[in-house]
Amino acid sequence: MSTTTVTSARPAGATFSPLILACLAATWLVWGSTYLVIKYALLSFPPYFQMGTRFLVAGGVLLAWTRWRGTPMPSAKQWRNALIVGTLMLGGGMGGTAVAEVSVGSGLVVAFIAVVPMMIALVNLVFGIRPGKLELAGIAVGLVGVLMLTQGAGFQSSTAGLIAITVACVTWSIGSVLSQHRLPLAPGASGFASEMICGGAVLLLLSLLTGEQPQWPPQPVAIAAWAYLVVFGSLIAFNAYMVLLAQAPAGLASSYTFVNPVIAMLLGVAIGGETVTGFEWSAVAVVLAGVVLLVGARR
Repeated sequence: MSTTTVTSARPAGATFSPLILACLAATWLVWGSTYLVIKYALLSFPPYFQMGTRFLVAGGVLLAWTRWRGTPMPSAKQWRNALIVGTLMLGGGMGGTAVAEVSVGSGLVVAFIAVVPMMIALVNLVFGIRPGKLELAGIAVGLVGVLMLTQGAGFQSSTAGLIAITVACVTWSIGSVLSQHRLPLAPGASGFASEMICGGAVLLLLSLLTGEQPQWPPQPVAIAAWAYLVVFGSLIAFNAYMVLLAQAPAGLASSYTFVNPVIAMLLGVAIGGETVTGFEWSAVAVVLAGVVLLVGARR
């Protein structure tokens, strides 16, 4: 999960460099694959423990890198903001996502997550930011698709999974909006590192409170999946996204929101052996149509 409203001065017709193409591949393919990889990590690492350790390690590495480059540490106020935002976006958002994947296919989970840009647009109403007509159309179409998705076999068979992913999307959206309007993080990578460290600590606390017990010794495939999430999902793909925000048109940078669900569902079916019905594919198509309208309006 990640969504940011940005602007870019790059001309819409500019030729994209190999760096931009590589960054697109990272946000499309790597982020699209992480949802299936979470499923493999769950073989040995419970949801909150898995996510907590992942973000603590990734955040620690990123913070050490910023300090090596001479970036000052976040202030006490910025750490406070990171704790609140990290609790919402990572504790609730990513923790809820992993909980949902215990009982729901990874492809269906990420298809549901595609509604996040629409939820953010709705939460922004509290701050007086009203969507335009095309954005409203995208929100309406996307929500219809999500309602269809909840009636499919995947979510109908797991009420707990549906509740977990709903909570995840709501908390992620609220955290995203608060970070933009009320609780700014430290600038650049140090802000995201502080968010990951604080969110990771909250996730480990949730793991302790819920009595999670990691399998020991862990299965090799689970270790490999966890390492992939840290290196590729949290560090490489995230930094690729930051490059896109700085150098690519906003619509292109946000394109992962409608590419990731397709990638995740295809990988879930082809590699994970997940089953997706024709009705669920139709629901996903409706959700993605809403996302395309929303992203197109913002562009």
